[in-house]
Amino acid sequence: MAKAATPKTPAYRCTECGWATAKWVGRCGECQAWGTVTELGAPRTRTTAAARPSAPPLPIGEVDLTQASVHSSGIDEFDRVLGGGFVPGAVLLLAGEPGVGKSTLLLSVAAAWAEAGHRSLYLTGEESAAQVRLRAERIDAVSANLFLAAETDLGAALGAIESCSPSLLIVDSVQTFTSTDIDGAGGGVSQVKEVAATLIASAKARNMTTVIVGHVTKDGSVAGPRTLEHLVDVVLQFEGDRHTSLRTVRAVKNRYGPADEIGCFELQESGIHGLADPSGLFMTDRQAPAAGTAVTITIEGRRPLVAEVQALIAPTNSPQPRRVTSGLDSARIAMMLGVLERRAGVKVSAADCFVATVGGMKISEPAGDLAAALAIVSSGTDVPVPSGLVAIGELTLSGDIRPVTSLERRLNEAARLGFTDAIIPPNSNVSAPSGMRLHPVANIAEAISSCWSTKKA
Repeated sequence: MAKAATPKTPAYRCTECGWATAKWVGRCGECQAWGTVTELGAPRTRTTAAARPSAPPLPIGEVDLTQASVHSSGIDEFDRVLGGGFVPGAVLLLAGEPGVGKSTLLLSVAAAWAEAGHRSLYLTGEESAAQVRLRAERIDAVSANLFLAAETDLGAALGAIESCSPSLLIVDSVQTFTSTDIDGAGGGVSQVKEVAATLIASAKARNMTTVIVGHVTKDGSVAGPRTLEHLVDVVLQFEGDRHTSLRTVRAVKNRYGPADEIGCFELQESGIHGLADPSGLFMTDRQAPAAGTAVTITIEGRRPLVAEVQALIAPTNSPQPRRVTSGLDSARIAMMLGVLERRAGVKVSAADCFVATVGGMKISEPAGDLAAALAIVSSGTDVPVPSGLVAIGELTLSGDIRPVTSLERRLNEAARLGFTDAIIPPNSNVSAPSGMRLHPVANIAEAISSCWSTKKA
């Protein structure tokens, strides 16, 4: 008689996602992280005895709110992302690609905080103190209340914090600091967790706002253990193309404000400066309209931004025409080409199609579908879209135009910039801003007809 197989007890577990396995593997089978599978110790019962709390529990209505009051960082665009400014004791994680300008931005933030009469400490583990001073001279970020220390040892960093007692701490970056109590090289999972946990504990104990710089992986996610993002209060993503001056700070997680807000900055030789009105960076300055361009209004967080979409349709003899996109989702553009050919009779199957945005703008929401479709039709027919027209709407596989969110806010931004006509989804229930005409359309065929009939109106 065959003996029944008994299930093996999991002896190893991933420290990132909790995936369990009976044998050790180098890569987690769930989250695909390397080096995170560790052996489980023998199960132990909880033996921790009750201790005296640091403060007696209070009714939530009696908790003092002044300890969590928001203070401006001194840079308006940075405050917009944070939800008003710095909260004492909050820990922020700023991640971005190398060379995008993380250190320049935070040095400007530390200097602005120091100029407001607060004490700030900039801990650098990637550069020498003289190199940071040289950058500070270039961007005019030298202040008597801004202190600087170049350390890579966690103990020495804590000593610098003890001697300086700052209200704002900048750590650049967490992957360069190491703790002598933990084995492993700097930047490893165990080292990053220990360094981050120690800095967070110090920030909470001192009521000190702390900004930690983190590296990113090839796919743009924060490098290191996933628990790092769970431990901090705010996670910020610093984005930008090296070939353009535009930089954006996006809030991915925010316990004290909106988690979908962005701040726009411009990187110049004199430093990084906030852009209160960045719409001009995403538009082409031309005197006459050109074929293959259309304008839409996107929403980034709570901010409406104008975006120009350009398309080029070129006939080809290749059996597999090219489909190239920049700043837009390639899958949505491929879907859009099929919809245009099937629902609107636009022949694009035998032509190369290139679709891009202007100024490094990235359109991830479906509200830009209609503008991209009109730009493709304009390029294919070589007829420019009338000047002063914006197109806002989501295109479905059936060719219908679906409503989008925050339409009234988009239209007000378009009217402020001088646009006079807007093609919008039907049944939107919005009133036209002063000086603007609205053209509701139900499908892509009506949108194409309405687009070029506005020139005659």
